[in-house]
Amino acid sequence: MNIIIKFLLIAFCFILLGCSSKDKKEVSIIEDKEIEFQMIDAYREGVEALENGDALFAAKKFNEASILYPQSLWAPKSSLMAAYSYYSQNYYGDAIFELEQFLKTYPKHENVDYAHFLMAMCYYEKIVDEKKDLKPLIKAKEKFQFIIEKYPNTDFALDSSYKINLINDILASKEMYIGKHYIKKEKWIPAINRFKTVVTKYDTTIYVEEALHRLVEIHYRIGLTDESKRYASMLGYNYKSSEWYKKSYKVFNRSYRDPAKSIDKKKGNFITRKFKSLFD
Repeated sequence: MNIIIKFLLIAFCFILLGCSSKDKKEVSIIEDKEIEFQMIDAYREGVEALENGDALFAAKKFNEASILYPQSLWAPKSSLMAAYSYYSQNYYGDAIFELEQFLKTYPKHENVDYAHFLMAMCYYEKIVDEKKDLKPLIKAKEKFQFIIEKYPNTDFALDSSYKINLINDILASKEMYIGKHYIKKEKWIPAINRFKTVVTKYDTTIYVEEALHRLVEIHYRIGLTDESKRYASMLGYNYKSSEWYKKSYKVFNRSYRDPAKSIDKKKGNFITRKFKSLFD
């Protein structure tokens, strides 16, 4: 009889354990559902706040959503939305932080190309005065170049290429600015190096023609006539119809006059003033 009682007690314990385990699973499922609903509510609040122009509150709610249920499919989307919210209100540092966290947490996510592009745009938008601080400019160019190489067949790559052209224009203009400053100081070698940089690194920009002309002028002025002619030939070969080529032609032929222009006294004085201003 004792054996039967012991057996029944053991069986009863197993039943209780089974019920307890089942209850725990059911409670866990209920809790997960509640958390998921909370996350969805937080996400919706974030969307509404963003639509109403309250980007900071929106970012807060999106972050809340991603923290509430990190294993959910909504979590990475919430993280990206938080970054975009900051970006939309010019909080670029906060947006970059969010994007760095996203890329660390979800390196294989389907929207990782968008995350890289948005980060590149954050650096691009941080460009305030390229004459004083080139760091955002260089960082933006690096990120856009990464996108072109990593995701070549996307719209992001196409726009990145366009942005790089704009950045190169800015970088070339800075080189021209410094080069002309060196001309004023008669520091010929530093000036030559700056204009050569434009010709070699930024040859697709609008500044390459002027850079070649400046190289013609400087080399002629310091007595390196053959070098001057070489750059003039390069300018003529590639940009024969350019105004800068016509200016370079005058370096070797001071009697040259553009046949399309009158050479009355007034216009002649203007040409002289323009020529002298090349060394200003």
